Amino acid sequence: MTFGSGYSSTAGRSGELSALPSSLPPVEERAVMPAGFRAGGLAAGIKPSGRPDLALIATQGVPAAAAAVFTTNAVTAAPVRLSRAHLNATEILGTGKFGWADVIVATAGSANAATGVEGDADQDELAGIVANALQTRPERTLALSTGVIGVRLPMAGIRDGVTRLAPLLAATNDALEAVAGAIMTTDTKIKLATTSLELPGPHGHPVTVTVSGIAKGVGMIHPRMATMLSVILTDANVPPATLHSLLAPAVQRTWNQISVDGDTSTNDTVFVLASGASGVSVAPASHQARALGAAIEAVARSLARQQAADGEGATTLITCQVSGAMDEYDARAIARSVISSSLLKAAIHGRDPNWGRVASAAGNARLPDQAMLEAAGLDRIAAAARAGRPPAMEPERLRIAIAGTMVFAGTPLPFDRTTVRKNMETPEVLIRLDLGLGVGTGEAFGCDLTEQYVIENAEYTT
Repeated sequence: MTFGSGYSSTAGRSGELSALPSSLPPVEERAVMPAGFRAGGLAAGIKPSGRPDLALIATQGVPAAAAAVFTTNAVTAAPVRLSRAHLNATEILGTGKFGWADVIVATAGSANAATGVEGDADQDELAGIVANALQTRPERTLALSTGVIGVRLPMAGIRDGVTRLAPLLAATNDALEAVAGAIMTTDTKIKLATTSLELPGPHGHPVTVTVSGIAKGVGMIHPRMATMLSVILTDANVPPATLHSLLAPAVQRTWNQISVDGDTSTNDTVFVLASGASGVSVAPASHQARALGAAIEAVARSLARQQAADGEGATTLITCQVSGAMDEYDARAIARSVISSSLLKAAIHGRDPNWGRVASAAGNARLPDQAMLEAAGLDRIAAAARAGRPPAMEPERLRIAIAGTMVFAGTPLPFDRTTVRKNMETPEVLIRLDLGLGVGTGEAFGCDLTEQYVIENAEYTT
């Protein structure tokens, strides 16, 4: 079962708590290359395994509008610093958040984080190599890296890899899927998502616009302002500032609502590139912008769910949906607190319907910091006043359901534990809360905490 977002509360005070409906467009978990892009990936010798570890996504002929959201970790990786600088160089008013790009280069196996000035020099050199191979300028090159922190890029193999890969780039679905495979590290599955929408073209006739995305990351996941590594592509024609205005709130409602282990990476980055090849122009604050924003959010949500489901060692996707909050900000804060609880993650792994852990985690919730609240849509004054504060909650109004069974409604409810345990034996467990205070709704995604997670991370660098 796929649970929704973009909700209206369907829970009456006396009824059961069903999954919240979605108003987002449907998404398929497959790669579809939007017009105006080409891509490819291969093995350049970064990963000891010999698996693909170098990828390029390039435009065809003209630069693409680009928008980005990056990690807020103070130990910021070299590719993040370079990408911010390059976006700023192409659109000064974008302050490193949006601009123009011809190519994204991605490497896997080395994070190039905490590598000092040498790591920055390597990243600059890589941008120059890629720009030369694709006949563009270094400042129109963006970068992604993933892997072990403190390990520099093996430049000799990468130089040769870029030389081999550049002439092989293709404008095909398989080429985009190859990029998704090349950026994997501890992922067990490729993450793909695509949707399409009809928007008025240059002559007023409907034109199909494609929005397609890839992502990686299943450990060190507790995003703040970004995802692990992700790229979303569209063939719409969107100004960079408008593109960022669509991306930022979508990130807050999707990637910033997942957690595997409570750790925010040094390299977290999400890029959105718009080629304009469809001929469909999207103006700020227009109907077209709202429709494209919903499509971007739908792709982001699908990728975020896939990442949470594939969390290191995970066997179960945890979805927490909250209704009846004072507003969406409170609802999301509570949902994220629930799925981030290690006690709750362990209970889900053991198929233990321990609703006390849900209630406790909800009561521990705090709204995020001011920057995140502003990115989600709150004005500066309201965001400053609410940052870090607990959401409104009255325990006597709180209702909780686990895997479709009501277990708490202001006081404990009798329920058949054996039946609920059986209902929890599924790939996805839904936890529903209703606060009984307002119309705010929100959701978050996590995964169970297993012995395999400890084993994988105990041996990560050895």
